[in-house]
Amino acid sequence: MSYQKPRILNDWKDLLWSLLPLVLICLVIAGVASQCTFTANGPTQGQIPHLDVDKALADDAKLMPFPIRKPALAADWKPNSGKRDTITGAGGGEVSTVGYITPQGSYMQLTQTNATEEALAKQVTGTRYATGAEQIGDRKWVVYAEPGTESAWITDFGDVRVLIKGAGNPNAFKTLATAVGSAQPLPR
Repeated sequence: MSYQKPRILNDWKDLLWSLLPLVLICLVIAGVASQCTFTANGPTQGQIPHLDVDKALADDAKLMPFPIRKPALAADWKPNSGKRDTITGAGGGEVSTVGYITPQGSYMQLTQTNATEEALAKQVTGTRYATGAEQIGDRKWVVYAEPGTESAWITDFGDVRVLIKGAGNPNAFKTLATAVGSAQPLPR
């Protein structure tokens, strides 16, 4: 007959001894699945996914009912993601989004849509309101920002609204805004 002590006598040591095997099992499974590495220098950056941004935006230019622009960015801006979406509801429309990793390692998003600024802002920034504006070249960008969140800038080209958003520094926003402002629509 085995002895089992009453539950009231269990303490933090019993909890620790019961969780320790579970943690070890999880570490072994993660190691076998090659999902984590242990180095003396701490975490290292993984490989950045690659997106053929030329092809992605050219395809969007053919499929979307509005002009698509491809900003001319330096080679150290790495395109890494893209998607098409739809904003539903009043003022909604189709959306083309590509993402870049800046030379500093920050993510920046470029979104182009025929939705209204209000619908785009609500979709991407949630409950944030316009907090200011930036003049980049001849283009005025409405800034949506609040402490602790990523900033978003939106400009209106008439037949298309463009949003840039991300964790980049102010220079990253200005670089992307300048490149978009000077880009011509791709051929349909």
